[in-house]
Amino acid sequence: MNLAIWDIESSSASTDFGSIIEIGGVLVNQDFKELDRFNLRCRLPEGEIPQAMALIVNKTTVKQLTQVNLSHYQMLGEIEKIFKKWSPAIFLGWSNIGFDDEMIRKEFFKGIRYPYITNASPNKRHDGINIARAAYAIDKNVLQTEINEKNNPVFKLESLSRMNGFDSSNAHSALFDATLTMKILGLIKKKQAGIWDAFLKTANKLDTETIFKKENIITLNEYFYGKSRLYLCAPLHPKHCIHPIYQWGQAVDLRVDVQPLLKMSINELKVEMKKTPKFLRTIRSNKAPIILEAKYGMKEEPYNVIDPELIKKRAQLIRDNEKFSQNILTALREIAEEKEQLKSQEDIYAEESIYKKFTSNKDTALFPSWHAASWKDKLKLLDKFDDERLVGFGKKIIFQESPETLPTEMLKSIKMQIAKRILSDEKEKWWTCKEFYFECDNLREKYTNENDHEKLKFLDKLNSYVMEIQKKYENV
Repeated sequence: MNLAIWDIESSSASTDFGSIIEIGGVLVNQDFKELDRFNLRCRLPEGEIPQAMALIVNKTTVKQLTQVNLSHYQMLGEIEKIFKKWSPAIFLGWSNIGFDDEMIRKEFFKGIRYPYITNASPNKRHDGINIARAAYAIDKNVLQTEINEKNNPVFKLESLSRMNGFDSSNAHSALFDATLTMKILGLIKKKQAGIWDAFLKTANKLDTETIFKKENIITLNEYFYGKSRLYLCAPLHPKHCIHPIYQWGQAVDLRVDVQPLLKMSINELKVEMKKTPKFLRTIRSNKAPIILEAKYGMKEEPYNVIDPELIKKRAQLIRDNEKFSQNILTALREIAEEKEQLKSQEDIYAEESIYKKFTSNKDTALFPSWHAASWKDKLKLLDKFDDERLVGFGKKIIFQESPETLPTEMLKSIKMQIAKRILSDEKEKWWTCKEFYFECDNLREKYTNENDHEKLKFLDKLNSYVMEIQKKYENV
């Protein structure tokens, strides 16, 4: 399967309320021979206030935000065409599962497009940083890394690229970052050719589940507190090894004495689960976890000082004890339900509701004809959607692309909604004018102290741009 390596730059750190403003990608085959590439940039959607720091990082000017050829809506359409053309492929980036994938899903959802384009069959998805961390955990010589003040290796793309001899001077532009990801992964494949295929085996939820349901003992790679670690684990009984709410695999860390665990009640297991080190490990089946053969975990502390026969015995006890696995899942369900009850009943906005309620197949089937229609017909076709969220998104798209199509009252209503959001004095989930000015003032102080005239000039232009937006919507 080809690798579709991609990256985005955005107007904000919020995947719910920010927008993609640049996206780039490189398509390569399994030998890392380049087959295709693209880079797209668009204007910022009407009525959105950007985060200053996000634009400083990705070096986006006011001119680029306002004057490039593609609108945001047009760019999403181009992305959809390219990703369809590149399918089937394994889509991956650098730390994409936590950010880029979320952003593209939510952008497609708000853009009335099928959101799961990068991982719905026949496509699969992975994450370059997961692969790099696992490769390093197996062999510290595979990648040269900087070491931070906490004595941990640094896995930031720019740092890793520079340390391994790749020019990273243009990092944080979309196509350039996608190319750096390709180079780092190509280097790992070259140095760890024998394990490369194992890294990619978990690019699909069902494939991942097949692995841990079949194996008695696995090595699971996890990353926290700045370290990439290998854990030797035994998956629960194959019929009862998946979290009843979150649908993630469950395995027991084989450093622990499992005999006492097997005798515990559900309530005792719930207490035990809160203790550290944790006896239960989560296999995030839909987030491309790295699962390797048992031999890799066997070499790590503390497993390398435990009798291998004892490890096998513990794994067999876990796999064979159906009642224990059922009890674990019951305990996990109760913990999850308690958490849900504790969650505040705050308002969920349409933009952040993608996982709360999935769009119906009936509505999804209407997407292509909606995009193919004229702006006048797009407005009429909104009546065919059952999902009110899609109706709201559709009106906003028409407002941004063809405001003259909207009836006067509808146009006024959308403008007032935008004004209410961006002129709010409250601490909101999106960036307001007030929040932007506060951020801008703090950054000005920082760059004045650093004598960075270039960034101060950039902030002045951005400030003027936001003041214009504010003035426009104050008069609505």
